[in-house]
Amino acid sequence: MTQKPRHFISLLDLSTDEFRHLINRATELKKNRDPDFQPLKGQVLAMIFEKSSTRTRISFEAGMTHFGGSALFLSPRDTQLGRGEPLEDSAKVISSMVDCIMLRTFSHETVTTFAKHSSVPVINGLTELLHPCQLLADMQAYHEHNGDISGKTVTWIGDGNNMCHSYINAARVLDFKLNIACPDGYLPDHSIVNAAGNRVTLFNNTQQAAKNSDLIVTDVWASMGQEEEQIKREIAFKDFQVTCSTMDVANPDALFTHCLPAHRGEEVAAEVIDGPQSVVFNAAENRLHAQKALLEFLLCINRSKSIRNNEK
Repeated sequence: MTQKPRHFISLLDLSTDEFRHLINRATELKKNRDPDFQPLKGQVLAMIFEKSSTRTRISFEAGMTHFGGSALFLSPRDTQLGRGEPLEDSAKVISSMVDCIMLRTFSHETVTTFAKHSSVPVINGLTELLHPCQLLADMQAYHEHNGDISGKTVTWIGDGNNMCHSYINAARVLDFKLNIACPDGYLPDHSIVNAAGNRVTLFNNTQQAAKNSDLIVTDVWASMGQEEEQIKREIAFKDFQVTCSTMDVANPDALFTHCLPAHRGEEVAAEVIDGPQSVVFNAAENRLHAQKALLEFLLCINRSKSIRNNEK
């Protein structure tokens, strides 16, 4: 009987030890790039994009190249996905020809369906519900600057979107407290919030949410596909900007991050994103290193187990 592949659809697919391993391994890969280390030599990653991207495409493609493998970029125009072929059939066919599949798409169901019918690991590169790869990079950035995030307080300010949902899941896995400040009508999914229990607290005031926090995070007010709501959202989110006064009520060593692209003067002040507490561009670079660690973990499971055993 063929063993089912290990997928990465949500941070909840990882145990606490596995999440910590990925952070540590990503930092190790970042510090020590060995061109002779090519654990994925001859392996192929299929990258399926329904939503465009800068960081996701470059980081996965570069990561596969560093590891001796290759990556295929597939847009809806390049596959039968854009012509009505059942997802189940596409998943079976594509997975029979490659070693891993990464999808960046609108519907979360697209990724879960692909994973159900794929014979190789499937990675969620982003859906409207979750963005777990970004959290690997963000948590690595925090760890590099301020150490273990367990027991700390993180504040999310803005839309209760896929990034917010992934921060909620990260709070569950890594055991930190998450304050969420969102305007009415833009709260995160209640079932995801409820599942986190007392780790999550909702606020309607940014200053109260940010008080004594160790990490402040935000995202654009209108994500891809929501451009027609821009003016409406600017009105709703006008009091939910991360400013210097927001950072002033956080802890003195608090950090700021953003998944990018950012709109200075909207969700974040230029003085914050370009200031000394910002780890935005460190986290952006970490997409490469964290995803290399993830690819190694999913495609070289025996080696990853050996690494984890050596860390204990």
